[in-house]
Amino acid sequence: MKKNFGKQTFMYPMPVLIIATYDENGNADAMNAAWGGIHDTNQIGICISPEHKTAKNILSKKAFTVSFADENHVTECDYVGLVSANKEPEKLKKAGFTVKKSEFVDAPVINELPMCLECELVSYDQTTGCTVANIINVSADEQILTDGKIDPAKLRPITYDSVNHKYIGLGKIVGTAFSDGKKIQ
Repeated sequence: MKKNFGKQTFMYPMPVLIIATYDENGNADAMNAAWGGIHDTNQIGICISPEHKTAKNILSKKAFTVSFADENHVTECDYVGLVSANKEPEKLKKAGFTVKKSEFVDAPVINELPMCLECELVSYDQTTGCTVANIINVSADEQILTDGKIDPAKLRPITYDSVNHKYIGLGKIVGTAFSDGKKIQ
């Protein structure tokens, strides 16, 4: 028997995304956003409330990066979600993050997080915070590659458990996509 929970924002896995932007003065900022994912082919969709400095920066620069929080940086990634850049302009530095400018968009890439999507804004809804962007480039540190491909076991991304308010590391491989289902005839 299943238990009903009513309308909730429960989804598994929920990626933990670190959105990085530049403000009008070229200062880097980042926030933790768990509500996002692939929107369409070569696009990402993320919910970013209008009161966040990140939303203002995205509207100003029309660009941002999305790095994946990983097991090695749980504390730092949580911190950039807890603290507003509106109140603490040095939050990236306090978290121990450093940045370099993206080669593809007007946004910072966080050096310590090994995988990053570099994005250009397509649309932003001021009412809902729904943000859609084209993915212009994906960059990944060589240390998380196996045979030239991104290896999730080396990336060690985390997921947000919205029911229990925990971060969870992703587990073992349990199957092969576009293959296992062929066993059913």
